[in-house]
Amino acid sequence: MRIGLLTEGGYPYVSGDARLWCDRLVRGLEQHEFDIYALSRSEHQEDEGWVHLPPQVGRVITAPLWTAEDDGVVYGRRARRRFAESYGALASALCEGAVGDASGESSAAEADRFASALYGLAELARDEGGLVGALRSESAVRALERACRAPGARQTARAARVPELLTVAGHLERALRPLSLDWYEDDGLGAVDLCHATSGGPAALPGLLAHHFCGVPLLVTEYGVRLRTHYLADTESPPAVRTLLTAFHGRLATETYRRAAVVTPGNTHARRWQERCGADREKLRTVYPGMDATRFTEVGESAECVDPDTLVWVGRVEPAKDLISLLHAFAEVRKEEPKTRLRIVGAPTGAEGTAYLGHCKALAAQLFPDEAEGLHAVGDNPVRFEEIGGPEVPTLADAYASGAVTVLSSVVEGFPITLVEAMFCGRATVSTDVGAVVEVIGGTGLVVPPRNPKALAEACVTLLRDPERRERLGAAARARALELFTVEQNITAFHGIYLEIVSHTPVRRVVLDGTGEPLPFAAPAEAHVPGRWTEHRTEHGTRLAARGGPGWVAGPPVSATPPFAAPEGATG
Repeated sequence: MRIGLLTEGGYPYVSGDARLWCDRLVRGLEQHEFDIYALSRSEHQEDEGWVHLPPQVGRVITAPLWTAEDDGVVYGRRARRRFAESYGALASALCEGAVGDASGESSAAEADRFASALYGLAELARDEGGLVGALRSESAVRALERACRAPGARQTARAARVPELLTVAGHLERALRPLSLDWYEDDGLGAVDLCHATSGGPAALPGLLAHHFCGVPLLVTEYGVRLRTHYLADTESPPAVRTLLTAFHGRLATETYRRAAVVTPGNTHARRWQERCGADREKLRTVYPGMDATRFTEVGESAECVDPDTLVWVGRVEPAKDLISLLHAFAEVRKEEPKTRLRIVGAPTGAEGTAYLGHCKALAAQLFPDEAEGLHAVGDNPVRFEEIGGPEVPTLADAYASGAVTVLSSVVEGFPITLVEAMFCGRATVSTDVGAVVEVIGGTGLVVPPRNPKALAEACVTLLRDPERRERLGAAARARALELFTVEQNITAFHGIYLEIVSHTPVRRVVLDGTGEPLPFAAPAEAHVPGRWTEHRTEHGTRLAARGGPGWVAGPPVSATPPFAAPEGATG
């Protein structure tokens, strides 16, 4: 089948988010064809280029989110009326009520009004163009102001001043830029069998429009819920701005979950967010991220560690990881086990991370003065700050192998990747109860409350004093990780979900032969066999996605319902 892979700031760019996951998915499903529709976040990201793409990628179509040119179209009276009605309805949906707060009937009506307004703007952009200029116009700001001042608007929205209205209008213009793209024709997203959005938010918006205009089914994968990311990131905006933008992202998430054929959260933590925003439980399939376990095989199969008295922390150095609590917990550990050492392995992210690392080093020097065995010996601090690639820690596997217990001290966490890596290495773990930690661990490690150095210290001491328990927990953790979190598991799950969605999707196009009769076997069963049967080219010689099937098949490549349906309840 032909998959339209929708990304935002991700694959196929070299610095893209979830680049490895998308690349493994595309390479692992070589029996399918992929058209990549990518939204870029910055000019720098585009200048860095793409990763090397496998042959099953038929074409890559990109568009920037960081800029949009006004096409110069000036609306006539009828077009201005259409824009005012749609944009005004969208603004009203943001000002009245809150996502998930109203009764079921009222909430559904508000969701329908938001959806009608969104698709009304998309249809206007398709028919007339000029949407970028209209969204930047004074008319848009005035429509937003009228919605905020209308009876029934929330108090925080009614208090919005002109600068705040301008901020919100500017954000809406940027968020709605995908509505003006020319991706939604029969030779674009209309030609794919399935749209797979690799995140919510802007990446899912083209999938919504492909479903609206062409009836293409939509699959949405969220390993980090975009609405949650917005909540955490928008902490400094004025209340009116936060209220309106949170309402917009919430309404967009609700519409995405309503229209998607299947939604695949990466863990139960993300699933709860999606259900809170209106996702139907029948549509949800939890698919854990796929990670490469081969580089940890040697460490995982070895029962010994480099130093049984060493705790290891691995990750990005930033305030959310709460290394301050870890250092205070380690001070308590040293009182019980004076020989214990702590290795903090990771690099800072940005200026904030660099400043935080300096603060942590200063605290470590204060808590643990350099120790010397004698009067003429050089002192040594029990806390070491290192980075992957150095002489002591050349690889990531070496970092986990260097200690007996791996510690995670975060106060905010989505899917804890470093925890899974430690599990691949067969290490016992002590973690804080945040995000999907408990779900990932599944009883194979110790979990304590966040921001509780005393509890963290007690758990570490417990494992340091019991090597047999460490070994049992490490072996159980490795077995669990190999069962649930490998690349192979991830690819198999999505292969089954693709088949499930397409098997329940009506045939949207019928291929006719030279006499006008339908060709029921235009997409033969051989098309499902892994491998490439033919290569399809345009009249200009540009290579497109090969759809499969022998060369004698007449007519252009089409989608068709597969000759078999997925078993009942099959989710991969």
